[in-house]
Amino acid sequence: MFSLAKITSKSQATIPREVREALHVGAGDFIVWELSNDGSACVRKAQALDRDCLRALEGTLTEWSSAADEEAYRGL
Repeated sequence: MFSLAKITSKSQATIPREVREALHVGAGDFIVWELSNDGSACVRKAQALDRDCLRALEGTLTEWSSAADEEAYRGL
């Protein structure tokens, strides 16, 4: 299957209907992007373990939470 989506000026894209249906995702669901060394990416529906792991990590990343850090890293 081949689907095409355009990235907006705000770096957003709409997930094509065929892809949403194949992944069984909808509004409020989470997806995971897996990046490969060859420059390709794979997307899949996030499982509960994925969300729990990311939430746990989120609490450990507070060392870069100042306004200066936000300004310095905003464009990344």
